[in-house]
Amino acid sequence: MNPLLRLWHHATDHRRRIVFAVITSILNKLMDLAPPLLIGAAVDVVVRQDDSFLADAGIATVRGQVVTLAVLSAIVWILESIFEYLYAVAWRTLAQRVQHDLRVEAFAHVMSLDQSVFADASTGSLMAILNDDINQLERFLDRGANEILQVAVTVLVIGGGFFVVAPDMAWWAVAPIPFILVGSMRFQRLLEPRYARVRERVGDLNATLAGALGGVATIKAFTAEPREIARVEAESQAYVDANDEAIRPSSAFIPLIRMAILFSFTAILVLGGFRAIDGTLEVGVYSVMVFVTQRLLWPLTELGEVFDQYQRAMASTRRVLDLLYSAPEIVDGPLRLDGPVRGDVALHDVRFAYPDGGVVLDGVDLTVPAGEMHAVVGSTGAGKSTIARLLLRLYDVTGGAVTVDGIDVRELHVTDLREQFGLVSQDVFLFHGTVADNIAYGAPGASHEEIVRAAKLAEADEFVAALPQQYQTVVGERGQKLSGGQRQRIAIARAILSDPPVLLLDEATSAVDNETEAAIQRSLAHVSQGRTTIVIAHRLSTIVAADRIHVLDRGRVVESGTHDELVSTGGRYAKLWAVQTGQPAVDLTT
Repeated sequence: MNPLLRLWHHATDHRRRIVFAVITSILNKLMDLAPPLLIGAAVDVVVRQDDSFLADAGIATVRGQVVTLAVLSAIVWILESIFEYLYAVAWRTLAQRVQHDLRVEAFAHVMSLDQSVFADASTGSLMAILNDDINQLERFLDRGANEILQVAVTVLVIGGGFFVVAPDMAWWAVAPIPFILVGSMRFQRLLEPRYARVRERVGDLNATLAGALGGVATIKAFTAEPREIARVEAESQAYVDANDEAIRPSSAFIPLIRMAILFSFTAILVLGGFRAIDGTLEVGVYSVMVFVTQRLLWPLTELGEVFDQYQRAMASTRRVLDLLYSAPEIVDGPLRLDGPVRGDVALHDVRFAYPDGGVVLDGVDLTVPAGEMHAVVGSTGAGKSTIARLLLRLYDVTGGAVTVDGIDVRELHVTDLREQFGLVSQDVFLFHGTVADNIAYGAPGASHEEIVRAAKLAEADEFVAALPQQYQTVVGERGQKLSGGQRQRIAIARAILSDPPVLLLDEATSAVDNETEAAIQRSLAHVSQGRTTIVIAHRLSTIVAADRIHVLDRGRVVESGTHDELVSTGGRYAKLWAVQTGQPAVDLTT
C-alpha cells in the first residue's frame, strides 16, 4: 500500500485536522485564483464600458462597475489572507501533532519489541527512524502537502475555466499538463528507491556515530581516533553519494517543466492575440487567459521540489510504519498476578538456541525453592547469562518450560513477571540523572528516606555522601562519573528498593576489586535474607555460602550441590575452584 494511504489509515486521531487543513488550503487557492478574473473584468469594463459583463449583470454605470470590482477585490484579498492563516496554522499544528504522536508511539512500540531486535538492529538505525525519519514527515506535512493540494486545485479550476470560456484555446493551455504529470510519476518511481537508500545511509551513519561516541574511552586508549574519523568520513561520504544519486534526476525536473510551459504560454500568447485582433475573442478574456496561463502552469515547476520532498517523506513514512507494524514474538500471557509470588523458580528440560547461533542450553533442569540462594557457574559460553534472560522472558525457550511458583512464564503477563525480579547485571546501566533518580528507578514513588536506606543496605551511602551534591549528584550518561564498583552498588540499591521476591545477580561482582567485592557480598548477605536469590557468577568466592550451586557445561547442568560437596567430589566445579584459588593447573576440558 502507498505510504500516504497507510498513514491515513493509521492516523485515525488526526483525520478531522487533516480534513480541515485540506479545506482551508483549497479555499485559499480559490481566493488566490480570483484576482486574475477580476483583472479581466476590469479590462472588460474599460474597453467595453456600458456593454461589459458587469453591465449585463445589472450594474449600469461604469463607475459603479469599478467600485464593485474594488469591493470584490477587497473581499477576495481578505478571505485569501484568512484562509492562508488558517491553513498555515492547521498544517503546522498537524505536522507537530503527527510527529509527536508517531515518535511516542514508535518509541513505545520499540520498548515492546523482543530483545533479539536490539541484538540485530543498531541503535543508530533505530534512532534514525525515531528522529530523522519522523522529522522528514513533519517537514512534508508542514509545507509539501499544502503545495500539492494547491497545484491540483489550480490545474482543475483554471483548466476547467478555460474550457468554459474558450474551449478551442483551452487545449493549448492544458496540453503540457499530461506530460508534466506523467513525467512526475516517472520521476517518482525513479526517485523512490534512491531516497530509500538515502534513509538507509542515514541509519548507518547514525550507528557509526553512536558507536564512536559510546566507545570514546576505548578509542582514546588505543589511539584509534584517525581510524574512527575515517570510518565516520566513509559513512558520511556514502550518505552524500546516495543523496547525489537522488539530487541529479530531481534537479532536472524543473528545467524540463519550464520548456513545456514555454510551449503552452507562447501558443496562448500568439493564437489568442490573433483572435483578439480579429475580434473573435474579447480583450478581457484574452488578458485573463495570458495571465492565467502562467498561473496555471508555473506552479507545476514546484512539483520537482514538492515531489523531492514527498519522496523523502514517503521513504521515511514507510520505515516508521514498518517499525510500528513489526510484531513482537514475546507477548503477554493470559494470567495476571494479584501480588508478589512466593519465589519458587524452576527450569524443566529447557532447551534454547539463538536465531542465528547454535544450541546454548540443551535440556537444563534446575529448581530453586523460595527463599533459598542458588548459584549458576560455568566457563564462558556455558549458557549462564542465557538463563537470566529466559527467567526475565527477554527470550522464550525453544523447548521445555521456565516456571515461577509452578506457572509457566509464557502464561503470565510480561509486566507482572518482570516485576517479580530485581536484576543486578555485570553491565550496569545508569541513566543520565541524579543518584537518587537512579536508585529509585524501579520504585519512582520512593521517599528520600527509603532511597537512603536502600543505599545503606547496598553499602553505597558512604561514597554517595562524599559526592558534591550527595544524592542529587548527576551521574552523567551511563554513570560515567562513577567507578564500576560505585555503579554496581547503586544497581544493588535499585534492586533492594524495588523489593522483589526474586533477586537475580548476573555476574554482579566480576568487574570490581576485592574490597568492593567484599562490600557487595556483605550487602547481598543482608538483602538475600527471606527472598529467593539466583546468582550467576564467574568468581566462585562470591557463592561459597549458596544453598546450592549448579554447574553448567556445554548447555547442561553437570553438577549440583553445596560448595563443600562439589569440591570434595573432584568434578568440574572442583577444577574451576582449583584454578581460581591458585592451586596447580588442571585440565578443564575433562
